[in-house]
Amino acid sequence: GFLHAEIRGDFHEIRSSICDLIVVARLLNVTLVVPKLREVVAKQISSKFRGFDYLYDEQHFVSVLSNDVPVVTRLPKRLRQKTKNQSYLVVSSTASVDFYVQDVLPEIEKEGVVGLSVSGGGCLQSLLGTDLEHYQRLRCRVAFHALKFRQEIEELSTKMLARLKTAGKPFMALHLGLERDTLAYHGCAERFQDVHTELIQYRRAKMIKNGIVRGELNVDSEMQWLNGSCPLMPDEVGVLLRSLGYKQTSRIYISGVEVFGGQRILLPLRSMYPNLEDRTTLTTARERFTVYGEEPDFPPPPPFILPKINEKARLAAWEKAGPRPRPLPPPAGRPKYSHELEGWWGWIGESDTEPAPALKDMRIRSHKLLWQALDYIICTQADAFFSAFDEDKSGHPNFASLVMGHRVYAGASRRTYRPERKPLAKLLMQVRDHMYDPGREWMAAARNSILKSSGEEGIAAASSSVRPLSFLSHPLPECVCSRNQSQSEADTPGRCPEWSRRSGLAGFGDTEEQDMDFMDSVEEEE
Repeated sequence: GFLHAEIRGDFHEIRSSICDLIVVARLLNVTLVVPKLREVVAKQISSKFRGFDYLYDEQHFVSVLSNDVPVVTRLPKRLRQKTKNQSYLVVSSTASVDFYVQDVLPEIEKEGVVGLSVSGGGCLQSLLGTDLEHYQRLRCRVAFHALKFRQEIEELSTKMLARLKTAGKPFMALHLGLERDTLAYHGCAERFQDVHTELIQYRRAKMIKNGIVRGELNVDSEMQWLNGSCPLMPDEVGVLLRSLGYKQTSRIYISGVEVFGGQRILLPLRSMYPNLEDRTTLTTARERFTVYGEEPDFPPPPPFILPKINEKARLAAWEKAGPRPRPLPPPAGRPKYSHELEGWWGWIGESDTEPAPALKDMRIRSHKLLWQALDYIICTQADAFFSAFDEDKSGHPNFASLVMGHRVYAGASRRTYRPERKPLAKLLMQVRDHMYDPGREWMAAARNSILKSSGEEGIAAASSSVRPLSFLSHPLPECVCSRNQSQSEADTPGRCPEWSRRSGLAGFGDTEEQDMDFMDSVEEEE
């Protein structure tokens, strides 16, 4: 039988969903049709790159998994017509193995094909029994080996890495997680000002109406921040990096498709670390065009016609007005041109309702997946990675969590900071009035807190908090070491280190190598 699917969601949700689909196909012993990505079927993007190969190398994907799961690019002709009369089966991100064996498999045996609609970051529960460890390793094989980005993305990321590593200097990747939907979900509007707060609250009200958020519209953002439920702000991140010993000359790459608040909110961080980079500073418009491909032109906007003024009506109103002398009438309001109403801010003050996405917005939504693909490569290859927030607009592990999982899989020598926001918020509260000069004792306390959460204790804590929601965000121990002495050497990694067995978590290796002082190499720049 055959299994085909359409996937909706952001970059990290798409990546996790593809891995789950492969595991489901292996579990049911069926052939998987290359999944459709709903975010990249818009007519406004390049016809050269559309569908699965908008992001990934389709041929590489099929060939790497040829010994695990049969994957085809299209359904057989005899089944294509049948799928037109079938509706997609909507599946949960926490669907169980029993659900597929008892409900989906009989349908495939009956019809020959079943379609799944996947959203929310997956279609199979994150945790599987110890007797299904080989399926977890298959997830990792898909995520870290089969899912290779297409050539244009790989080539541009190679150029970006070369420019970041100029003269052999190390660099850090920083993910702030300041996205409007995320801030709205977690109730962090009051951490911003003016129009930004209004925009976040508007989106939160919409989430409540759609049943995504079950809380109140007005939330105490200060309490949310103290509970660790809001992202660290750029100025707070800068102070924490100082406590870790990073010098002003350190090079930092800012990842993420959106930094809500724009460049203004980055000013404090930029004053502390002037060498901030992102995809726009490391690439030219022509280089980015090679990734997008040739895209169709937008239809021209309708001509703007100034409203006609009825002079007779104005004079008649003037004559009928009260006795003279009287003040001159106020001048007519200047008409607003179309370009003044463009962008995320244009509708504020003009309407109580945010306008529907335009054609340009649909194209940008597809481009964001490409930007995140570039960010993903940079973040996984960075000498150090710092996550200011690790949850998305649904409260699940986000892009940064996926990066941290990949870095754990790639090796212990890659320094990855996973700060515990709750204790850090309490520390930051102590120095709110003099945050830029907190004193040595405070700097030492902040440094110890971050290093503690980034070492063995932090990794063990992530096992209980992250793994139940996203296996790829914490692929330990199944993908990196073996807990079972009797397992064959062919399909399993080496034995788990002693420290992980003592802590009850079979981990990824000795942390002494991870504790190498990355800051020493930064100081050599001075």
